[in-house]
Amino acid sequence: MKAFILILLFLSFTFITHAQEKGKASYYADKFEGKSTASGQKYQQHLKTAAHRTLPFGTLVKVTNVYNNKTVVVIINDRGPFRHGRIIDLSKSAAQEIGGVQLGVFEVEIQALPDMDSLIENEQIKKG
Repeated sequence: MKAFILILLFLSFTFITHAQEKGKASYYADKFEGKSTASGQKYQQHLKTAAHRTLPFGTLVKVTNVYNNKTVVVIINDRGPFRHGRIIDLSKSAAQEIGGVQLGVFEVEIQALPDMDSLIENEQIKKG
């Protein structure tokens, strides 16, 4: 448990960028609950997941609502969005966490984070 908390703290303060974009986000409608995503997982609105056109499944992404500067970390498990001008579709709980549900479509900045294995390996290299 301590290791998990340390990794989360490390993630919070690490800004190693693999990909960074700015654009519009939206969130999944309730009708998608339980439907299969492109990764084969079932969509569950209470999980912090998202759809992106090109990032690999399993990529951790920090999403920042530029209107209020609130952030959430999601994991990519689907493809999309398929609407012109949108860069990411968030699960409903992820959108709620950053104040996007009331807006529907909102401006975000997204940043791909290193995966957990890379973080652990990087920490081990630093320690010698």
